Amino acid sequence: MKPTLLILAAGMASRYGSMKQIDGFGPNGETIIDYSIYDAIKAGFGKITFIIREEFLDSFKGIFEPKLAGKIETDYVFQTFDLKKYGIDKDIERAKPWGTGHAILEARNQIHEPFCVINADDYYGFEAFKNMVDFLTTEANSSTYSIVGYKIGNTLSENGSVSRGVCQTDADGNMTEINERTKVYRKDDEIVYENEDGSTHPLASSTPVSMNFWGFTPDVFAVIKKLFIDFVHKNERNPKSEFFIPLIADYLIKNKEANFKVIPTDAKWFGVTYKEDKEIVQENINKLVSDGVYPSKLW
Repeated sequence: MKPTLLILAAGMASRYGSMKQIDGFGPNGETIIDYSIYDAIKAGFGKITFIIREEFLDSFKGIFEPKLAGKIETDYVFQTFDLKKYGIDKDIERAKPWGTGHAILEARNQIHEPFCVINADDYYGFEAFKNMVDFLTTEANSSTYSIVGYKIGNTLSENGSVSRGVCQTDADGNMTEINERTKVYRKDDEIVYENEDGSTHPLASSTPVSMNFWGFTPDVFAVIKKLFIDFVHKNERNPKSEFFIPLIADYLIKNKEANFKVIPTDAKWFGVTYKEDKEIVQENINKLVSDGVYPSKLW
């Protein structure tokens, strides 16, 4: 059974809903998400599942079905505010959804095969998709999951600091913990992260970091459901709290319920953290096209 690619796109819904696609970066207006899907098809994924807000279903279908028809199966999952389906008989006012961990949980009834999760607006590179397919089809099981570890030196913005999940690994290449560093940047000739007190600490450029590229089997849904229900009860009066994927990984690792293999990649990640990044992303994609990595017209 071919694995599924689960794309976190609920946060992009308003841009799609107004029928303004996210910015075009490729020679023919291709978005970053187009390159991820192209790489996923080439790598061997069998289905693309978009996590979106239900009111934007028609917009998404109008954008993606013409491109992908006959190339790969597509499916849509809705991230909602409904807690009753998880046995929580409360209506909790929130300005935004419950976060990326909750987004995965919403797919529990539609994904029955090994799957991976990515952000919709990050460029990951073909190597990461191919390595993830290999893992999901040969190694993944209920106690063996994975994360693609990008070298931090390949993930920074030239236009300001970034937030990165810094991975610690053991001798076997399994993640032992993940720490969110909210202010990472280049300082002179080194990479540092800055704490709230202003102190800076160096990071080797090869340090693996998470760019939200995770590999799971459907066994994880039961664990996520339990953790999410607990999270809601603890945070019902904190409307800005979010249930992120690293919280799930942290629980599984610390309770010795699962290992997370860190899949290394030398690929250069890029995305648009700052509006000034757009030109750099376009330059990167144009170079990939000129080098023959992608055709000038994807679809």
